[in-house]
Amino acid sequence: LKKPLGPPPPSYTCFHCRKPGCYIKNCPTKGDKNFESVPRIKKSTGIPRSFMVEVNDPNTKGAMLTNSGKYAIPIINAEAYARGKKEKPPFLPEEPSSSSPGDPIPDELLCLICKDLLTDAAVIPCCGNSYCDECIRTALLESEEHTCPTCHQTEVSPDTLIANKFLRQV
Repeated sequence: LKKPLGPPPPSYTCFHCRKPGCYIKNCPTKGDKNFESVPRIKKSTGIPRSFMVEVNDPNTKGAMLTNSGKYAIPIINAEAYARGKKEKPPFLPEEPSSSSPGDPIPDELLCLICKDLLTDAAVIPCCGNSYCDECIRTALLESEEHTCPTCHQTEVSPDTLIANKFLRQV
């Protein structure tokens, strides 16, 4: 069980009514609906003065009390408050990337078999062409003599395919 608290020390100020003589738990204004709590002013300790912009109104959003007794807000916050918040409406489709859908895909990024964008690009050692890993493996395994679809070299093993790391990154 907690000990009952006695009267607060003379230096204590209630965090609800901002007056000495009561704790926040026992504050007489706690249940009063007509009471407007005084906003708590933060102090700007630890923020260099060069990073602060003075404001006249203490009710300005983010205002802090400086050592000189004036009100200021951090420069970064002042810029952000001036710009405002950019909100995306929910449930909108994603914005297209920097390349618009009408831009043609370079031929180097297209698979020679499926004619689509390379996925898991792999280089075939015989002629050095790049294909989708799945496309070239399927093409080699389906041909009777493991024939390259471009240069028609036979006996090309799917195990000799090399990952094209550069095209995979692109």
